[in-house]
Amino acid sequence: MEAPAPHSPAEVPMPGVTTEVTVTSPEQMQELGRRLAKLLRAGDLVMLNGELGAGKTTLTRGLGEGLGVRGAVTSPTFVIARVHPSLGDGPPLVHADAYRLGGGLDEMEDLDLDVSLPESVVVVEWGEGKVEELTDDRLHVVIHRAVGDTTDEVRHVTVTGLGERWATVDLGVLSA
Repeated sequence: MEAPAPHSPAEVPMPGVTTEVTVTSPEQMQELGRRLAKLLRAGDLVMLNGELGAGKTTLTRGLGEGLGVRGAVTSPTFVIARVHPSLGDGPPLVHADAYRLGGGLDEMEDLDLDVSLPESVVVVEWGEGKVEELTDDRLHVVIHRAVGDTTDEVRHVTVTGLGERWATVDLGVLSA
């Protein structure tokens, strides 16, 4: 009997606290980011995954608004990472994009995410399989959208909190 094919990391169900939210517009995605920001604190790692155009940067824009950081949150695809300092007493937002990076934490070492993490909220787009080694405590956000020739704005967002940090956080407030 042949062994089953191994699953890719995206197919393996992750243990942790999970909630699902349906978003029907870019404005709602940004609002979801603002609500999520209320749950975040310095030292949090947020991994965002989803198809191109799914809304990862739009969600991060809302996070930046909710955290009260300086500067327009735009896609860091070509600069790889941007730091948005706090306008108040909150943590800065480090927004990184691992799309163009090959694999593993070694290639991301130059970004010093491990140094930034304790005092910042670090958001990494396309971080799956690349930044998990930074911490056992992380928030994994997957945005699903219809693909192909469609104008469908509906997104299904799955938010999973992993590790002790997220064990007692009520992610259900995100769907309010």
